[in-house]
Amino acid sequence: MTRVLLVRHGETEWNRVERFRGRTDIELNETGHRQARAVAQRLSSWQMEAIYSSPLKRALQTAQPIAQACGLEVQPLDGIIDIEYGDCAGLSPQEFSTRHPDLFETWRDAPQEVRFPRGESLDDVRRRAWRGMDEVCSTHAHGTVILVSHVVVNRVLICAALGVGNYSFWKIGQDNAAISIIEAEQAGYRLLLLNDTCHLESLSERRI
Repeated sequence: MTRVLLVRHGETEWNRVERFRGRTDIELNETGHRQARAVAQRLSSWQMEAIYSSPLKRALQTAQPIAQACGLEVQPLDGIIDIEYGDCAGLSPQEFSTRHPDLFETWRDAPQEVRFPRGESLDDVRRRAWRGMDEVCSTHAHGTVILVSHVVVNRVLICAALGVGNYSFWKIGQDNAAISIIEAEQAGYRLLLLNDTCHLESLSERRI
């Protein structure tokens, strides 16, 4: 049995202002760094075998304090890199809806049918991310591991673990620095925890 902790990276400026990020290599903002430290504190007492991360900076910057707290080295995992938005990378939702109105409507209503111009589809992301997670589970067949990735990747991995199609993409909550837990057993996968952000409550209180 492998227990996989999916961690979404902390906040970036493009999260704050709502722009399609994808492969654009953006760093965490100050809130994101605080969130990463809060995740690290939350997980510091857990017994972890390994921590893997998307190779993008915002994920690596989230993974590093967690790895330090757990006494591990971060291992980049290409399979869990963010979706390739292609021509839509960097756009705000309003810009996306103006330039690609039909695609925007499909993305909103039927995301499983979208392939971004010169980019990926959710099926593309799901295949490579699931392959990466499957390799991690095979390597750590009886341990607990961390995967630090992105909202799109985490959503499709959770859909896959639950055995539902990517049509359920928008039904999966994934806030910045949230923790979700998937348990991989011989009989299949179980979702044990979804979008847990209780470790961020003190940060909210500090801003008030």
